[in-house]
Parts: sequence; C-alpha cells; structure tokens
Amino acid sequence: MNVTLRQLRVFLAVAHERNFSRAGETVGLTQPAVSRSITDLEQQLGLELLHRSTREVELSDAGRMLQGRITRVLDELDAALLEVRGLATQPHGRVRVASSPTLSAHLMPQCIALCAQQHPGLQLQLLDRIQQGALDSVRAGEVDFGVVIDPTEPEDLHCETILSEPFCLVCPADHALVQLPEVHWRDLAGHPLVLLDHASGSRRLIDRVLEQHAPGCQVVQEVGHTTTIFSMVQAGLGVAVVPQLAVAEQGVASAQLAHRLLLPAVERQIMLVHRRHRRLAPVVQRVWDLVRGVAHARAAVPVAAAPRARGQA
Repeated sequence: MNVTLRQLRVFLAVAHERNFSRAGETVGLTQPAVSRSITDLEQQLGLELLHRSTREVELSDAGRMLQGRITRVLDELDAALLEVRGLATQPHGRVRVASSPTLSAHLMPQCIALCAQQHPGLQLQLLDRIQQGALDSVRAGEVDFGVVIDPTEPEDLHCETILSEPFCLVCPADHALVQLPEVHWRDLAGHPLVLLDHASGSRRLIDRVLEQHAPGCQVVQEVGHTTTIFSMVQAGLGVAVVPQLAVAEQGVASAQLAHRLLLPAVERQIMLVHRRHRRLAPVVQRVWDLVRGVAHARAAVPVAAAPRARGQA
C-alpha cells in the first residue's frame, strides 16, 4: 500500500467541502487533480470513500471512518512538525557544555545567567572538568561543546578562539615586586611560586615562559583553583601567576593583595571546541554564539590596575 500524506489531505478537504472544486481551492489543486488523487486513494484502499453525483459528494461508511481517524492523526503530526520546526526559531531544551575550572568559575556563570534571561526555555548545563576531562567529554559526545584553553592536539576538533588574555602576578600588596615600575617574568626568580597544577590548560604555558625567562624558580604549592591560590598568597606562602580573567573576577585589588601584568605579555587562548565535521544543532549554535559574545564583551573591558600599598608612589 502506497498511500501518501497528500492524498489524505486532499481527501479531508473533499470530505469537509463536499465539493471537488472548493476542495481544490483549499489545497491548491485543480478539480481534475483532486479527482485523480481521490481515485488513486480509493484504488490503494480497495474501497469507495465517496458517493459522487452531479450535485453533491457524500461520504461512504468507509469514508466517514477514515475521516474520523486521520483527522486526529494528521493534527498530531502537524503539531509534532511545528514543535520540531520551533527548535530552529524558539530555543527549548538542554545544551551541555564542558569547561575547565578557571573558565567555569570566571566566565561561565555570566553565560548561564544570560542564557536564562534571554532564552527561558533553554537550559545551559555546565560540566566543570579539568582541561583534559573537558576535551574528553567533547570527543566522546558527552557534551555539545567545550570551553577550554588552546588544546595541544586539536586535529579532531573544530576550534574558535573567543578570548586572548595575559597572565598576571598576584602578590601581597606590600611585596617588593609591587614597587617595580614594571614587573617582568625574570623578576620572579628567587620568589616562591604558587601555581595552578598541571591539570590546568594554562600550566604548560606558564612553565614554558618561566623556563625561558626565570629558570630555577621554586614552585612551593600547586593547586587546582585560583581561589585557593589567592588564599595561599594572602597567607604569605608565595607569589602567584594567574590568568587575567581570574584577577578580574576575584577582586584581587584589595588592601591585602595586588596584581600586576607580567611582561613581556604572554596570552593564553580561550577557545570553543566541538567535534570536527559535526554541524551544531540550531539550539546549540545559539549557546555557542552567546558564550562567544560574553567573552568578546569581557575582552573590551580592561582590568583595573591594582592599587599600590600604602606609602608607595
């Protein structure tokens, strides 16, 4: 049996109008085309659906049964198609995003809040993972995309840089380094360092620059989160190198801590990544664009300079 949706819709139009010409106007067909469609449908079913006369068209018993059944079915089909079509225009559902800890803490909360504000029917669900865990989640299809630091092996990923940010020194506000007109990486030599551990996507960049400009630096503590770093620096355990984004969000510029840009400026690249050769669904693309927009807005706002300790010029 090869009954088409078009044949069923033409039949419903005839059943409603009780006239082939008026039914044709409803579905956009000529009267002969309507007649052929009904004849083909009857042949497929092996039943007469309509009693035809020169004056009117009446439904047979089989026609009345078919009208009652397919009206409900086609209504449900139309509703389902409209719902699916709405995914492209009215975002609904859930988008899963993996990000590394510093980005989860300092970039993604604003993205989640803005998503809830702009798209109430859309849930942005965050998976807070270390850098490699976030990348593994993207590659395994566990999430729709990731927000990470520039990956070392991106061959199987589509990557888009959304933000470049430099590294900063964070130290006690009365520290000798704060008194320098400019703080260079080489100035860190001889000072105990508190750094993000090697699970961070930033650590390999920091190590590379330290090896070049300040070899032999002593790393006294390695931790997973910048909030822990700030507490350790405040306790006098050492000085720290952290991304500028963490400085901006943590409120480092206080009476107890100060931050300075490290020169020469070394920037880490924050990227959106998804599996290569995989097109994003429209609802996922909306969240991708939203995260990009928040990052670009952050890049346009400079971080305020840290105040000098009391008594300093």
